[in-house]
Amino acid sequence: MGTGNIAGVATAIAMGGPGALFWMWAIAFLGAGSAFIEAALAQVWKEKVEGEYRGGPSYYMARGLGMPWFGALFAAVTVVSCGLLLPGIQSNSIAAAAQSALKVPTWASGLLVTGLLGLIIFGGVKRIGRVAELAVPLMALGYMIMAVVIVVIDWRRVPETFALIFRSAFGLEAAFGGITGSAIAWGVKRGIFSNEAGQGTGPQAAAAAEVAHPAQQGLVQAFSVYVDTLGVCTATGLMLLLTGQYNVVDGKGGFLVQNLPGVEHGPRFTQAAVDTVLPGFGPGFVAVALFFFAFTTLMAYAYYAESNMAYLLRGRRTRWGVTAIRLGLLGMAYFGAVRTAGLMWAMGDIGVGLMAWLNLIAILLLSRTGVKVLRDYEAQVKAGGPLTFDPEALGIRNTDCWKR
Repeated sequence: MGTGNIAGVATAIAMGGPGALFWMWAIAFLGAGSAFIEAALAQVWKEKVEGEYRGGPSYYMARGLGMPWFGALFAAVTVVSCGLLLPGIQSNSIAAAAQSALKVPTWASGLLVTGLLGLIIFGGVKRIGRVAELAVPLMALGYMIMAVVIVVIDWRRVPETFALIFRSAFGLEAAFGGITGSAIAWGVKRGIFSNEAGQGTGPQAAAAAEVAHPAQQGLVQAFSVYVDTLGVCTATGLMLLLTGQYNVVDGKGGFLVQNLPGVEHGPRFTQAAVDTVLPGFGPGFVAVALFFFAFTTLMAYAYYAESNMAYLLRGRRTRWGVTAIRLGLLGMAYFGAVRTAGLMWAMGDIGVGLMAWLNLIAILLLSRTGVKVLRDYEAQVKAGGPLTFDPEALGIRNTDCWKR
């Protein structure tokens, strides 16, 4: 779970209406395929560096496509995206939720997030990160329980809410007929942001897993897309629509729906929805949960940015480059906390788009290899023997990590 499941869904509905949720579902079905391919490819061409597996788009671009320059380009784009363009979304969501629930000034939230993150990436205080990682599953469970409670309380309106989503998605709902294009655009953008399918960040984490066959990790990655979008994002969307705690803009500076006057789209919509069922408790819980979700995402961005900087500078001194991107990330984390959500999401969309276009070109060119890997896995499962992976037998080269 992350900011995309909470603030992202709220933003999609605010900009595209209820129909945006349908297009988030649609992109999940397409995204699961790309998630499988990119994770499987990351496993095929992973490397062992200092006792840990590393991989991802830069590796399969360089080794699989035989284009080192393409891998270097993706690494450079990832450094800029994860180090500078994306962190502001996370800190902005933390600051907005804390301000709404706890009246904490945005600058104070920015300083707290930046300070804690700096202690981890510069000071080596890993305990903070471990606490955050341990808290995330509990917060996620609590969030889903609240979502289920809200849906159960108003279960009679669930069918008509789904009907509203479908009608709005295709311009059949009079109130939202003029923003069908926005529903598609925002649903697709926020769906990709939430489940990360095709972005190129997911396979970097997938490469670190130890599996007997690359397809195993690919299937796990594909399944996670369904859980993320069809499960968690749907839960958030239903909370907002059932409680009526959302606004929808018309794209011309006005509103088609304005149930929350003066409230900016983002986590505040979700807080307002939970507050209708758990007055006084819900907004605070969402703020705390969002802090852990967003903070662990910031840690992941730091890892991606540093890893790709090291990839670019391998064989040379990397300390200056890593230090520079760390400082840039911390600066953008504070900047995001004190700026508007619209600006931060716009910057984040640029980062996601840059990575996704490059990565999608690569996985399209390597899709035949991905299909080979899947068929090999299916044949072994059907045969019932232990899983093994022999890339040479499949005609796949430059896979030193899989040599027996």
